[in-house]
Amino acid sequence: MIWDHDDDKPREECGIVGVFNHPEASLLVALGLHALQHRGQEACGITTYDGEKFHNERHMGLVGENFGGDLTSRLPGSAAIGHNRYSTAGKPAMRNIQPIFADLANTGFALAHNGNLTNAVALRKELISKGAIFQSTMDTEVVLQLVARSNRRLMRERFMEALQAVEGGYAFVGLTNKKLIGARDPVGLRPLVLGKIGQGWVLASETCALDMIGAEFIREIENGEIVIISEEGVESFRAFPERPESPCLFEYVYFARPDSIVQGRSVYQVRRRMGHQLARENPADVDVIVPVPDSGVPAALGFSEQSGIPFQLGIIRSHYVGRTFIEPTQHGRQKSISKKHSPNKSVLEGKRVLLVDDSIVRGNTSKKIVQMVRDAGAKEVHLRSASPPIVNPDFYGIDMPTKGELLASNNSLEQMRNFLNVETLGFLSVDGLYASIGIKRDMTMPQFSDHCFTGCYPTRLVDQMQEEGGKDRQLSLLD
Repeated sequence: MIWDHDDDKPREECGIVGVFNHPEASLLVALGLHALQHRGQEACGITTYDGEKFHNERHMGLVGENFGGDLTSRLPGSAAIGHNRYSTAGKPAMRNIQPIFADLANTGFALAHNGNLTNAVALRKELISKGAIFQSTMDTEVVLQLVARSNRRLMRERFMEALQAVEGGYAFVGLTNKKLIGARDPVGLRPLVLGKIGQGWVLASETCALDMIGAEFIREIENGEIVIISEEGVESFRAFPERPESPCLFEYVYFARPDSIVQGRSVYQVRRRMGHQLARENPADVDVIVPVPDSGVPAALGFSEQSGIPFQLGIIRSHYVGRTFIEPTQHGRQKSISKKHSPNKSVLEGKRVLLVDDSIVRGNTSKKIVQMVRDAGAKEVHLRSASPPIVNPDFYGIDMPTKGELLASNNSLEQMRNFLNVETLGFLSVDGLYASIGIKRDMTMPQFSDHCFTGCYPTRLVDQMQEEGGKDRQLSLLD
C-alpha cells in the first residue's frame, strides 16, 4: 500500500451497493457508488445477473469515468452489486478490483466487501496448504474460498459458515442467481443499511446512497446479521451469538458523508457538536476560525457558534487536482499540496487564525498548511483537532500509518505543537467525542470501537499477533 505522505488523512475504506428486483439495477448501483465515491477512489466495479447469466465490469478510476452511457445494455439484469475500492488489503491492480466472482455448484457467486479481516493472512496460508488457488491478494477472496469449500446445502448456510471462520470488521454484499445477500460483522464495525425503491430492495454503506437513487431508508442491518433478499422478500438470520453493537467512531469523525444518517444521527450535526465541545475544552484567543477543507468545515462552524468568533473560508480547496499519491516524485507531491489548498489572504493577513481540522494523523499536511497560512500573512496560527489524538493504527478497513508513524503516538502535546509550528494545539477528548454523539461514555460496556484513540480493539488481531511473533498462533483456523 502506498501511503500518501502529503494527503495526510486516514484512507477511506470502501463503498458497497446492492440492488434486487429493479429493471435498472446496474444504473442504480452506479448512482449509489457515485454517492459513495468518498469511500474509495482507486477503482470500481459492478456485477449484474439478468436471469440467465452474470455480467461484470471492473475499472481503475472513478465511477463517473467508467460507468456512463447506456449502462443497462452493457450490464443488464434486475439484480446487481457494486464496489468502490481504496485498497487496504491487496495492492492496486485489476485483479484486486471487486466485486469478485466465482462459479460454484448450482450458481455463480459475486461478492463485494467493505472492511478488513484480521485473520485473513492466516486463513489464506491454511487454504493454500489445503489446495486452494487464489487469483488476487484481497482478503475478500478468502471468504469466497471458504464458501466454495463448504459442504453445507443452502447458500446462506455456506456463507454463514464462512463468516464464522473470519474475524475483523466487514460489511458484505453478495449476489447469486436468485438472491442478494448482505452481512455485517458481529460488533457492527462497518456500516450497512437497507432501503426500498418501488418493488425493489437496496443495500448500501450509507444512507446518502439511498438518497441519490431515491430509495426509502428502511433500517440499518444489525451487527452480526445476515439478510437474504429474494422474490419472497427479506429474511434475517444470525451467524453469531448476540453481542453489543460497537460501530467504528471514525464514521462520525471522518468517513461518512455529512448528509448521511448513522444510527439515527445526522453526521453533519454530530460534527457541528464536536466543534461545540472542542471550543469548550480547548478555547482560543483568536480573530477568526478557519476550517481545513473540506472535512473540517462542520466542526469549525460548531467552534465558531460556541465561541462567538467569526467563521471564514481562509483556505480554498481545489476539487480538480488529482490525488497526490499518484505523483511520481516527492517534488511532484509537494507541488500538489500547493495546488490543492490556496490561502485566502484577505481573511488571513494580519489575523490570529485558528485552524480546525477533523483529525491529525502524521501531521505532514497540517504542517504544510500552517506554513501556508503564515506565508499568507497570519499574525498567529493555532490548531485544533475535532477528534482525539490518534495513537493506534486501525486493522478493520481504515488504511493509516503504523503506530510508529502516528504523530500523537510518539510525541507529547508540546512536541507536536513545535513540530506543527503553531502557537497552541488542542484535541477533542474521547469523552468529548462521545458527548458530541449524544451519549455518556461507559468504560465497562463497549458502545463504539474507539481503538485508534484508546488501544481497545474489539476483536483478536490474529495476523498482527503472528507478524509480531505473538502467542496467538493456531494450528488450524478452519477446523
